[in-house]
Amino acid sequence: MEASVTHRAVDASTGSTTIADLLSLAVDRYGERVALKHKRDGVWHDMSYAEVGTVADEVARGLIELGIASGDRVSILCRTRMEWTLVDFGITQAGAVVVPIYQTNSPEECEWVLSDSDAAAVFVENAGELAKIRQIRARLPHLQHVIVIDPSDLPDAGQGLNDAITLDALRAQAREAAASDPAGPRAAIAARCEAVKPTDPYTFIYTSGTTGPPKGCVISHGNYRSMCDMVEAGDAITEDELTYLYLPLAHSYALLIQLLSFDVGATLAYWTNDPLQIIVELNEVHPTNLPSVPRIFEKIYTLVTSNYPAEQIRAAAKTGVEVRELQIAGRAVPADLQAAFDRADAELFSNVRSAFGGRVRRAVSGAAPIAREILEFFYACGVPVFEGYGMTETSTAATFQSVEEHKFGTVGKPFPGIELRIAEDGELLIRGANIFTGYHKRDDASFGAIVDGWLHTGDLGALDADGYLTITGRKKDIIITAGGKNLTPANIENDMKQSRWVSQAVMHGDRRPYPVMLVTLDAEVVVPWAQQEGLPTDIAALAEEPRVRELIQAELDRANEKYAQVERVKKFCILGHDLAQETGELTPTLKVKRAVVNEKYADKFDALYAE
Repeated sequence: MEASVTHRAVDASTGSTTIADLLSLAVDRYGERVALKHKRDGVWHDMSYAEVGTVADEVARGLIELGIASGDRVSILCRTRMEWTLVDFGITQAGAVVVPIYQTNSPEECEWVLSDSDAAAVFVENAGELAKIRQIRARLPHLQHVIVIDPSDLPDAGQGLNDAITLDALRAQAREAAASDPAGPRAAIAARCEAVKPTDPYTFIYTSGTTGPPKGCVISHGNYRSMCDMVEAGDAITEDELTYLYLPLAHSYALLIQLLSFDVGATLAYWTNDPLQIIVELNEVHPTNLPSVPRIFEKIYTLVTSNYPAEQIRAAAKTGVEVRELQIAGRAVPADLQAAFDRADAELFSNVRSAFGGRVRRAVSGAAPIAREILEFFYACGVPVFEGYGMTETSTAATFQSVEEHKFGTVGKPFPGIELRIAEDGELLIRGANIFTGYHKRDDASFGAIVDGWLHTGDLGALDADGYLTITGRKKDIIITAGGKNLTPANIENDMKQSRWVSQAVMHGDRRPYPVMLVTLDAEVVVPWAQQEGLPTDIAALAEEPRVRELIQAELDRANEKYAQVERVKKFCILGHDLAQETGELTPTLKVKRAVVNEKYADKFDALYAE
């Protein structure tokens, strides 16, 4: 029998019918309210909605003057920073289609996206990204224009470029054209925005892909407008929100956060591109909202719990969860339980809240699974972190949870207007106005196929009696041992990643007699420990150190206890370096490319079975 759940749609639209008119409506409504915060020369600066509108208009008019037509594709090759948002809105207001590219992509990967999308122009962040385009431009006949966002590291700050122009130069051309336009400074932009229909493409987002070349998800204006309405109907963001944004804006997750923030009049604070400064910056901007991938929450969990005994952490988390659930239900908290909570709050919970900046009232973990124990711990501390579910093909999201309505171990209930169904083979199917229109130039029936409006996600799931969704695995990631046992690797991998010593854990065992695991070390924790123990501090050397193997074996023994004998990892090897995006082993949202790891480290897996 198939299981299914549906939530009725709620109209929460703030007035825009397409993403093209979202910004102009935000400028009219919110004017001098702070839209963006960015750090320059060690100081945080504010930018109002009106100021954002001015710059985005100049980008839009500049593109029109360059000859960019409605429907043309324009790429952004840039890290998450304020200018990404300004350029993104400018492209959209010119009636063009935004095609993001991760700044971590190689020249060849950039070539694939630019070529497959037939991009007519590309905004590049700096000299490094410009160098990538110069390597491949001769093979891109459709690419007409290159615009450099930050030319400060170019000779003479980009003056005299013969193959590109700067963003400042583009804006200057726009101001000159607008000043002499008899129809008015915004007439050309308004005409482009008015011509955009909900069914028109808003963006091509190329999935980072754990296997094969990226595919361009064509997401319409109506898709993202519907997605915004669904999230706002669920009260998942409010106008007084201050969101700290470090996620890549080339990914649909961060893009949705950007659109939501502008739609409701909230504020975005951009990181400074330094992972070591995230906690510092959280304590400078004091966000109320922190969208993230699991790795950051795992890192903070390790940081704040490393100085406490494991039993104390478990006991405090249990107490904290009990008290907060009673408070939400409006029930009295027994005096002895309250006293235990107060002690834990003074000794531990308050420090955890401070690590997040002291004001986080909502945080969403997405893109990959996270351990339930971590979520319960942060909830107990007063930093509610909940899992949601979605994919690029659903215009980012499909389910959500809140403090008032949540269930640990699940990814929540569907947003209003979204239907979920579990097929006979366990695959999760989704239907709603947010489902993308298809892949650019290809029809892939093996994944992402849409049949009768239902998106076949490729994920395995289950729905409980209350309508909460649990993701149980990925169809293509299921490991079938030589004995015919089906194993879901994500479960024990996540258990291992809870360890303070472990950065990544990848199970291997398809068509093998039993599962084994490749482990990488967390240098931020292992190296200081090694120094105290008088051991080498080189990760490659520590990977061979017997005492380090003892640490990992103990963690594996702990994780294995939760599983049946046939599911337990029998052997492991420690890699002498971490997995990375740059080496092709991780996606930009830090998901493991399992096929790449299996192929790249086949000799290590073979050696484990040969022992």
